[in-house]
Amino acid sequence: MTDVADPPVPTSVAGPGVRPRRFYGWRIVGALAVTETVSWGILYYAFAVFQVPMRAELGFSAATMAGAFSVAVAVTGVVAVPVGRWLDRHGARGLMTAGSIAAVGLVLAWSRVSNVAGLYAVFAGIGLVSAAVLYEPAFAVVVRWFAAGRSRALLAVTVVAGFASTIFLPVSHALIDALGWRQALVVLAGVLAVTTVLPHALVLRRDPGYLGLHPDGADTPPATGDGPGRAPEAGLRATAAAAVRDRRFRWLTLAFAANTLVVIVVAVHLYPFLVERGHSAGFAAAATGALGALSVTGRLALTGATSRWPVATVTAAAFGLQAAAALLAAGSTTAGAVGFVVLFGLGFGVGTIARPAMLADAYGVRDYATLAALVGIALTAAKTAGPVAAGLARTLTGSYTAVLLAVTAAAALAAIAVAIAGSAPGRATDPEGR
Repeated sequence: MTDVADPPVPTSVAGPGVRPRRFYGWRIVGALAVTETVSWGILYYAFAVFQVPMRAELGFSAATMAGAFSVAVAVTGVVAVPVGRWLDRHGARGLMTAGSIAAVGLVLAWSRVSNVAGLYAVFAGIGLVSAAVLYEPAFAVVVRWFAAGRSRALLAVTVVAGFASTIFLPVSHALIDALGWRQALVVLAGVLAVTTVLPHALVLRRDPGYLGLHPDGADTPPATGDGPGRAPEAGLRATAAAAVRDRRFRWLTLAFAANTLVVIVVAVHLYPFLVERGHSAGFAAAATGALGALSVTGRLALTGATSRWPVATVTAAAFGLQAAAALLAAGSTTAGAVGFVVLFGLGFGVGTIARPAMLADAYGVRDYATLAALVGIALTAAKTAGPVAAGLARTLTGSYTAVLLAVTAAAALAAIAVAIAGSAPGRATDPEGR
């Protein structure tokens, strides 16, 4: 199912005496803010709550349950590149609609799991549909609809979706308490069906050119040459190949892979680290939970700061703060721990919106999804290996000191790499890949 051309509609600039029509791109942003919140909440975050009653009823070990989730993450990474190529050629509406329908069926199948083979099959499927409905395809839509307003549009989607865990963890817990875990998943499948399938099918459009518009609702195409309605058939692979040879692309990949490693290690190991340093379990839980709320603040700050400074400069500063924050956590004082959480949390979600903004700014939107998927391979490797490597280091050394030093070094590397990427001249990536 591809995105077909829709009949032109009036532009956002109306005639004399007529109130301007609101740019259709913001309707897409609103729809994606809702669908991303629900999809992340059910397909990703709810697992943390459901694994407990599943282990109790089915006798699965913690390792078995964690393995299923890791399978989902790995599958998402494996299919990222072909999904990205599809998005560049055909647009996101068909893929995200089909993915949402499949996600509903997989959550229902999850509710019927009774053995390990079934569990792993379901989560392999969830990994597949996650590649079709989570952030990357949503970002691929947003970057085509916005140029000057790209950071604000990305912020709008991610700020709302940033509350996915805040909403769906307690909702999932309440549903399990009231209905049991199997029926709770049936209810969540219904929520997924109602809130994601039709918005993807009815609201999404490939780019502004399909409605006779320009990015941001402007009167003229953007000066970058990535105008609306431009099909990406010829040169898609050549342009992507040229970008991969560009040293700026390699620095961007290194920067965001290092940042992803830092974020996932802290998210998984902050609680036991704080307890190890003598803080109470209650304090450790509150501190870990605060990272999510602070990430929203950090995204708002990033978007506001980019009106005055380049995205790369602001992002490098945020990553640098995370490196400094890790040093604050080295002691056992409450003040140091709070300082760490505040400074680190402010940079916690910055990479999520900086990555698509910098990729689109550097290489345009024609092959954005393919390039984002290639970066995503490195990010998936970091997500998969980071927590395990940190746990192994803790086991071998008997403390989290080595992990803390590694987090500091990786955060500093991310800051340096993104600063270099922002200042490096990029190789042209024209349709012939010259």
